[in-house]
Amino acid sequence: MSTLVHGYKSRRLLASAVGLALVCAGAALAADAPKPRAAALQALVECRKVADPAQRLGCYDAAAGGLEAAEAAGDVVVVDRAQVQEAQRAAFGFNFRMPAFLTGGGAAGSDEAKRGVVLETLETTATEARQVNGKWYIVLADGAIWRQTDNEPVNSPAKAGSKITIKRAAMGSYFLSIDGQRSIRAKRDN
Repeated sequence: MSTLVHGYKSRRLLASAVGLALVCAGAALAADAPKPRAAALQALVECRKVADPAQRLGCYDAAAGGLEAAEAAGDVVVVDRAQVQEAQRAAFGFNFRMPAFLTGGGAAGSDEAKRGVVLETLETTATEARQVNGKWYIVLADGAIWRQTDNEPVNSPAKAGSKITIKRAAMGSYFLSIDGQRSIRAKRDN
């Protein structure tokens, strides 16, 4: 059985759960007012205000220990820019507002953070491609499945190894190009 059919239901269920979690997180983080820092991080920042060097060092030691314990308990999650970009790539194609911590660099309250959008184009390769009832279904290298939504013909058929470029379009839609050809409209299925 092909990858396209075999893992479809489990991927769709997983994607739905991840999407729901991110939508809930996005709704909680969507307000325009900047959110306060995590208490463990704020305690570390506050140590800079301590004038006496010995007391400041003691403050930093205690605050660093508290931050480490909060991270170990899962109360604080520290991610770097590469992890943010990886999360954006994995979520590309799902139409929901990205939580501010996943917009990668947009200052709180900035247009970028408000929109929750940073990744506009995804370039990858196909691992599998099929036509079903005249519509293309393409499995990408990361396992995402994209389905053609318009009736535009594709001159050169997609196949494993085809270069795929997906661009965000208006009103939550996407354009997908196969090996640099004219784009077709597409939607992510998982």
